[in-house]
Amino acid sequence: MKYTKILFIITLLFIISGCKKWLDVNSDPATPQSSKPEFFLAPIIAKMAYNSALDYRDVESKLTQAWANQTNLDIWERHSSVSSDAGGAMWRHVYINAGLNLEDMINKAQAVEANNLAGIGLAIKAWGFQILTDVHGPIILDEVFKDQLTFKYQDQPDVYAKVREWCQQALNHLNKPDAGDYTITLKNNDFMFGGDRNKWKKFVYAILAVQYSHLINKPDFQSKYADSVIKYVDLSFGGSSALPSASEDATIGFVGNTAYVNDNAPGDSNPLSAAANLIGGATYGRIGQPIVNYLTGGVRGTPVINPTASSTGIVDPRLTRMINPMATGVYRGIVATKGDVPTTKTLPHVLGSVTPTTAAPFPGKYIFGQGSAAVDKPRYPIFTYAQLQFAKAEALFIKGNKGDAYTAYINGIRGHMDFVNLYGRNGAIVAPVITAAEITAYLASSEVAQNPAVLTIADIMGQKYIAQWGWAGFEQFSDMRKYHWDSNVFKQFKQLESSEFSNPGKYVYRLRPRLNSEYVWNKEALNEWGGLDAGYPYKETWSNLPN
Repeated sequence: MKYTKILFIITLLFIISGCKKWLDVNSDPATPQSSKPEFFLAPIIAKMAYNSALDYRDVESKLTQAWANQTNLDIWERHSSVSSDAGGAMWRHVYINAGLNLEDMINKAQAVEANNLAGIGLAIKAWGFQILTDVHGPIILDEVFKDQLTFKYQDQPDVYAKVREWCQQALNHLNKPDAGDYTITLKNNDFMFGGDRNKWKKFVYAILAVQYSHLINKPDFQSKYADSVIKYVDLSFGGSSALPSASEDATIGFVGNTAYVNDNAPGDSNPLSAAANLIGGATYGRIGQPIVNYLTGGVRGTPVINPTASSTGIVDPRLTRMINPMATGVYRGIVATKGDVPTTKTLPHVLGSVTPTTAAPFPGKYIFGQGSAAVDKPRYPIFTYAQLQFAKAEALFIKGNKGDAYTAYINGIRGHMDFVNLYGRNGAIVAPVITAAEITAYLASSEVAQNPAVLTIADIMGQKYIAQWGWAGFEQFSDMRKYHWDSNVFKQFKQLESSEFSNPGKYVYRLRPRLNSEYVWNKEALNEWGGLDAGYPYKETWSNLPN
């Protein structure tokens, strides 16, 4: 028996050795099984754009009335509580698309002291988790990527703290030199900043500024968090410049040759563009009425009825650059829950025409264009100088410093004009540049507060709505929730009538987690937070509450 056991062990060792040699065929250096860390970056950045655009298209744009549906049956315009994969694209991005790929990139970059890349990875990770908790509330945090079947949720205080920790780690790496030369590979794979570590640091500061700006309902916001908003905005994009500038905005570049087909064939076009056709549905993606009202006299006054570009009282030069009129020349959007009634099939799509098309003369407009020889391919925005200036103005206003709030407010308006000129003039027919004279005339108009004494929070948030229209759905969703969907703050937001709500009288304050993972595989953990209750989406998140 003893010899039998020895023979068995020797035989087993030979088998193991033979298996190892056989498996070594997968270690062919010509077909590596492990990628260099810098090669993870390009697809991860592309997915940042695609997944955030998917969620904005399906949910956030409808909740905030930025876009609307041709029919009057859209569930999100009615603030539905339905659980579905609509609104789950960023969940998929954080846990799957970026997921372990991003973890692998960060770990490998740290191992070879590619500090710039490691810092970029941590910044992207912080950005994703910040959006995810802002939209959903409790999410998977400490147990993420563990080898187990169910995953516990943690609430926003834990996630906010972890995001700040990752931001600090990102800054630590970005402040260190690299052990090797990664300049060329980073430049070729970083579609946002071309490997510029200083701009990535400003990206991190933008995350922190936005996070603190969500806490306006906390009792100590005025004495504590407002100063953090101001500090990090000043450290972020354009903060050191004496003049407003969108040149540093965090925007993702695309080649623009092929359309998005599905997640396995995402194409190389800006997901907002006509070429990508991601928002090209014939019934959805129509212009919402609030942006039309804001651009035609509704920031501080009463919008012009049936406005045209030449109507008396139209002073905002962004109107003709951002949206298209009907064939009659009248600018009109869809009123939430009403559809195109009474002018069925005549209202413009956000891409430019009545139905989405890449044919002239309307193959996209504003940030939805394809680009042309005259301008760069349209870039996909993530953070902008203008957006952050309005966050600073809000914080200063709440602190009672109306003088500096007014300065930031004016900077925000100028910054968005700059944004429109840089990134928003796309399509077969390129809109003319907004001139200095047009900007001066608008700033002197009744649509702009003329001094700090008359500045209101509605002035700031109304201009921020314009600056974020068409792309910043997550932040606009956060803005409207923290002011409890108040039409005194967002003057052109249509308050829903009782019969128009999916759940009478209740606006959405959080989205349900992704159906295809959480409601199928992780129900037990979700149920601990009341995630199976019909009223779950109508509960305010921690960031929105005073305690």
